[in-house]
Amino acid sequence: MKRQHHSRSTAGTQRRAGVRPTVKELLHPRNRNNAPYDFPALIERYPELGPFVFTNRFGSISIDFASADAVRMLNTVLLRHHYGIRHWAFPADHLCPPIPGRADYLHYLADLLAESNGGTIPRGSTVSVADIGTGATCIYPLLGQAEYGWRFIGSETELASVVSCRSILAANAIPDEQITIRHQPDPKQFFTGIINAGERIDLTMCNPPFHSSFTQATAGTKRKWKNLGTGPSADLNFGGKHHELVYPGGEVAFTTSMATESARFGRQVLWFTTLLSRQTTVPLLVQQLERAGVQEVRTIPMAQGQKKSRFIAWSFLSADARAAWSSERWNSV
Repeated sequence: MKRQHHSRSTAGTQRRAGVRPTVKELLHPRNRNNAPYDFPALIERYPELGPFVFTNRFGSISIDFASADAVRMLNTVLLRHHYGIRHWAFPADHLCPPIPGRADYLHYLADLLAESNGGTIPRGSTVSVADIGTGATCIYPLLGQAEYGWRFIGSETELASVVSCRSILAANAIPDEQITIRHQPDPKQFFTGIINAGERIDLTMCNPPFHSSFTQATAGTKRKWKNLGTGPSADLNFGGKHHELVYPGGEVAFTTSMATESARFGRQVLWFTTLLSRQTTVPLLVQQLERAGVQEVRTIPMAQGQKKSRFIAWSFLSADARAAWSSERWNSV
């Protein structure tokens, strides 16, 4: 198995309560959220944001990033402003995803596909992506379809999230041919029942539950309060159902089980990927992938302010087979 690890330089930025980095140089260059938020311009166009914006003690115009309502409104506005998503309503007890970080994952995935396509990012519905655990917000399919025109399959174990995603798609007149939501009835399965026989998928992506218990999730929230310079709150990670945050054994158990199952679909999928919150998970997942017989593993770092993350990508196809896959599926793009 060939192993290659990507790295890139990062510059430190400081995050305090209500303070954003003045330059978002850590985001992907194509990320539409690189510039500091122009709150006056956003409020002029989207007045509903106004009540959440204030001048903080550092003299900066901002929102309270410890407030679930403020974060939800800002991200709703960003979706409308940058991506044309006009309707984005989901149950309040579900996780509210930060748009800049979610978009970054997709941009790096596009770069990964470009490597097998002569440096050109494949766009349009010839690219098929499976989002494992898409959540109630349908965020990755919405962003990926808006940015690259990719066709998405979103899988979800919770029926309420399936309903929420389908309602968002209907409200935005997005047809099933662009984004399809499939229910996963077995929470211990990842691809079985989602990827159909004979179906070929260019990418799978996943934002797994990172915590192994509710106690661990609560401790993570307390660290977030400390980083934001605020006190305790009834909100957990700005919302989030139990299955979005917690999995027995945490992200190690979740992602290693995913790696094991992925071997059964190795000829149907070009690249499998998953986010990882902890660097210590990387070697454990790589070991499992080696046992599963992968041909290639990549670790791609990402960062937003002080938050460091990464995703792992793996393929059961050789470099020649990946090039042939590209030629066959994307030669018209």
